[in-house]
Amino acid sequence: VQLQASGGGLVQPGGSLRLSCAASGSIFGINVMGWYRQDPGKQRELVAVIFSGGSTNYADSVKGRFTISRDNAKNTMYLQMNSLKPEDTSVYYCNAVRFNREYWGQGTLVTVSS
Repeated sequence: VQLQASGGGLVQPGGSLRLSCAASGSIFGINVMGWYRQDPGKQRELVAVIFSGGSTNYADSVKGRFTISRDNAKNTMYLQMNSLKPEDTSVYYCNAVRFNREYWGQGTLVTVSS
């Protein structure tokens, strides 16, 4: 499984961004996909996950502001981020779990600053 993340950038507080994660390769059997973020010197933390059945979970810090979705026809996962705050600044990584094995995409930097 190969994951390609994109969509990061610089945005002002209160603004929006949409991250994309395109999956390719042996994607049959992927049952969970998610977004994580990591700051320098800190552990990677869960932002949101989406299961194959469509159910989702979010970190408390992003509930009501971020929406995770998945387009199975395009093999792509999205993270719509609204009402962005400076504390959302981080490197965001996409993740997939297939037959109990984890796969990671490269990070995409999101900077929230005026």
